[in-house]
Amino acid sequence: MRISIGGRKHVTQRPLRQGALATATLAAATVLLLGGCDSGSGTKSAAEGGPSVIAPGKPGESNRMLTAEEAARQRAEDDSPNSADVAYARMMIEHHAQALKMTELAPDRAESAKVRKLAQRIAAAQGPEITAMKGWLTSHGKAAKAEKSDGHEHASMPGMATEAQLTKLRAARGAAFDQLFLILMITHHEGAITMATDVKGQGNNIEVEEMADEVVAQQTSEITRMRDML
Repeated sequence: MRISIGGRKHVTQRPLRQGALATATLAAATVLLLGGCDSGSGTKSAAEGGPSVIAPGKPGESNRMLTAEEAARQRAEDDSPNSADVAYARMMIEHHAQALKMTELAPDRAESAKVRKLAQRIAAAQGPEITAMKGWLTSHGKAAKAEKSDGHEHASMPGMATEAQLTKLRAARGAAFDQLFLILMITHHEGAITMATDVKGQGNNIEVEEMADEVVAQQTSEITRMRDML
């Protein structure tokens, strides 16, 4: 910059550099200030919304960010039992009840001590499971049995023994009973696993899913044991 003083022109380079430095410093401060405003804005939003929760998206969809309140509300809504949960509990009560009828025959008819012990173990596990499922239905305002129009015939439940098969089992004694009991109970357990697997894919309630997991784990193990006994 050239400045005229007393008719003479002088070059003022140092003040120019200082002015440029001041301008740059002012610009940087402005950027920081604006950034601080944006940051404060985001902090305020996070504080108002609470901790964020990542909600996994459905297949083909991206994840979503939810506030803690939204996640809790969605969790409560997502856990609501649907018709598959209720139908599973009702059918499994009947399914287990038939297994108990079969195990009741073992003490007087089985020849093998292993078969008698297995029957005792099955009864000890499935009796409390029936109680738990009845309690679950009651806690959700559902009857243990559906109306006839909504009910399920035994034939529609996989693994259920027919009345003819049960009659034959009641009449059997000794080794013949042992073999028939194991064959029918393996089929019965396989049916229960099918039902449990189905509700895990169709149901919506965490408690029902946990009960189904228990059925799958326990009865898969018992099927292996029974096949070895055969």
